[in-house]
Amino acid sequence: MIYTVTFSPAVDYVVDLPSLEVGAINRSSSEHVLPGGKGINVSIVLANLGRSSVATGFLGGFTGVFIDGELKKRGIKSSFIPVDGLTRINVKLRGKEETAVNGQGPSISEEQIEALMKQLSTLNSGDLLVISGTIPKSLPSDIYEKILERIKDNGCQVIVDATNEILLNTLKYKPLLVKPNQEELEEMFHVKINNKEELIKTAEKLLDLGAQNVIVSLGGDGALLVGKGIEPLLLPAPKGKVVNTVGAGDSLVAGFIDEYLNSGIIAKAFKQGIATGSASAFSEGLATRGEVEALLIQMDHRKE
Repeated sequence: MIYTVTFSPAVDYVVDLPSLEVGAINRSSSEHVLPGGKGINVSIVLANLGRSSVATGFLGGFTGVFIDGELKKRGIKSSFIPVDGLTRINVKLRGKEETAVNGQGPSISEEQIEALMKQLSTLNSGDLLVISGTIPKSLPSDIYEKILERIKDNGCQVIVDATNEILLNTLKYKPLLVKPNQEELEEMFHVKINNKEELIKTAEKLLDLGAQNVIVSLGGDGALLVGKGIEPLLLPAPKGKVVNTVGAGDSLVAGFIDEYLNSGIIAKAFKQGIATGSASAFSEGLATRGEVEALLIQMDHRKE
C-alpha cells in the first residue's frame, strides 16, 4: 500500500475576484473549497490514476472533518491522527494578481506525534511511504528523520519531497526518490548552476549521500533524472498553457509512483511523472488519467 503523510493539511479556500481593493468590501465572481497539502495532493492524483493510497498526518476541527470527507468521496482511505484545534485554512485571492493568506494550524502534542509514529511503524516491504512538505512549528524539526529511523528496518520504500537540511538529513536512509527543484538544489550545495553538466554533477551529489534516484524539476523546462546504475536523463516538459502550478510537483510524484509500481522501470516512471505534473499545471484541478495519457502521446511524438 502507498501511504502519504501531510503534517499540516489545509482547506484551500480559493476566491476569484474581478479585482482586489484593500480596505473595501470585495465580491467574488466564484469560489472553490478544496482539501490541500502536499501528501493529500499526491493521494488525490493517485486516486485519479486509479491507484489506492492511505492519507495520514494530523487533522482537527470542522476543517479536518471536511478534508476527511472529501478524501473518502475520492475513495482515499483517511487515517489521520485527531488533534485539538483547527486544521488550517489557506485563503487564495485571485484577481489581477494572486494573494494568499496561509493559516498556522493546530498544535501537535507528543502523544499525537507518537500515535503517528506507531501507525507508520507497521509499514513493511510491501509498502511505499511519501513524506513531503514543510514542518509546522509544533513538530520537531527532525520529524522526517524520526519517522525514517523508526521504519528503517521494515523494508518500506520511501519518497521524500522536502528542501535543504530536511532533505539532506534523510539521505542516510537511502530513499527511493527525492525531488528538489533547481533553486533548492543550488541552495543545498551553495552553488549556482549554469548548464546541463553542472546540473547533473550537483544532482549526483545527492546520490553520493544516499538517494537512490533524484528528479530535479525545472518548471517549464522539464526535469532531470539521475539514479544509481542509470544514465542521466533530461526530458522537456510537454507543451500546454500553464493555468495553475499548485500541486504540480506533487502530481509528478504521484505519476512517478503509479508507473514505478506498474513496471519498475525508473525512466518510464520519470516520464509519466513529468506528464502528470504538466497535466496538473495545465488544469484548474489535479491531473486525471486521460489528461496524463494525452500528454504521454504528445511526448512520444515529440521524441520521434
